[in-house]
Amino acid sequence: MAGRRGASRGCCPRPPLNQDNARFFLLAALILLYLLCGAAVFSLLEHPSELSARRLWKQQLKNFTQKHRVHPAALTSLLRQYEEANGAGIRVDALRPRWDFSGAFYFVATVVSTIGFGMTTPATLAGKIFLIFYGLIGCAATILFFNLFLERIITMLAYIMRWCHERRLRCVGEGAESNREEPSEEDDSLEGWKPSVYYVMLILVLASIVIACCASTLYSSMENWSYVDSLYFCFVAFSTIGFGDLVSSQRLRYESQEAYRVCNCLFILMGVCCIYSLFNVISIIIKQTLNWIIGKLVCCRSVPGCCGFCCPQNKKAVQRRQRRMKRNAVQPLPSQRPAGRRLYIGGSVETICDSETDAALDRVQVGRRLSGEMISVNDFTVSNKVSLALLQKQLSETAHQGPRQGHQNGFSGGVGALAFMNNRLQETSMDR
Repeated sequence: MAGRRGASRGCCPRPPLNQDNARFFLLAALILLYLLCGAAVFSLLEHPSELSARRLWKQQLKNFTQKHRVHPAALTSLLRQYEEANGAGIRVDALRPRWDFSGAFYFVATVVSTIGFGMTTPATLAGKIFLIFYGLIGCAATILFFNLFLERIITMLAYIMRWCHERRLRCVGEGAESNREEPSEEDDSLEGWKPSVYYVMLILVLASIVIACCASTLYSSMENWSYVDSLYFCFVAFSTIGFGDLVSSQRLRYESQEAYRVCNCLFILMGVCCIYSLFNVISIIIKQTLNWIIGKLVCCRSVPGCCGFCCPQNKKAVQRRQRRMKRNAVQPLPSQRPAGRRLYIGGSVETICDSETDAALDRVQVGRRLSGEMISVNDFTVSNKVSLALLQKQLSETAHQGPRQGHQNGFSGGVGALAFMNNRLQETSMDR
């Protein structure tokens, strides 16, 4: 036990708080800080405009009541009635019917995709109750669809990038020997080589930009929006934020109306899928950044002069752990061992005398002969004895630390889309 405690006092000892919990609380603190900064920026940008609009509205209301000799209370009552009608889908301008079949289909599409523009809401009690159960199943099924889309787009990108990687290796002559060999099942899978998460993120960003630009060109010409407003609508819709201040395909008449509505649905579907995939890839990078920050804090706090992942000892330790986990084989341990080192053998604890094992190792190393010479029986027995002790020790440590191996890289497997991308992309360990 003393040896195990001594081994934990390395360059970067294990933090007292579980790394998953530390990552959770750090992310919560960073999100809170992000919210505070966002609130400060938006308050600085939008609050003066709100005050100006409020003053302008009061002045217009006062001028209207004075000009038309309308009592302010009667006008206020009329405006409240208009707000209620507005909630039912009534607008001043002529708009498309809200609850015909095409309008209802547009509504349920915004519900199950979690966009929820808010321009149409159920007004009846039966409609509100039905929406609860309908949305529960529909949103779950749509999230599953997004996850399956993410799985296929990541797999497709991985195959394409793997093909480009192998082609580049063949061009430089490094893949000549592997081409002569018969391809095995492992070579055909994606486990041998994984694309970088940063390349995948770049491809998804470019795809999202192309879709948003094409959709904005369509919206600016059909809805008479500015191009910036069209880009703003694309992000709000594709990210399923859905404010509802700008909503496409709501007017009563359009030129080439049916073609425009089909293109609108296709653009929103492709945009939502790409942005959802991009969000999941960015979450991988955010999680790796949290791992890097936690490692920095632990190393800098525990060991003076240690600079986190830049520490050579920590880097070598992580690489050794990864090699052991990847090969899933027992590796020989170094001969240096702290005093009083214990081994778990068959559920009992046995202490190995340091002088005996060290002397045996010295005899084996010093008495090692050239490959052409024969080894003595004594050296052979001592070598097998020490190897057996080291083998038992490492098997015991592997058995006792097995349940925690899933967190050795500081990146738990996760669930859903996160778990899938952990198996498909690189940069999912602390040393990267």
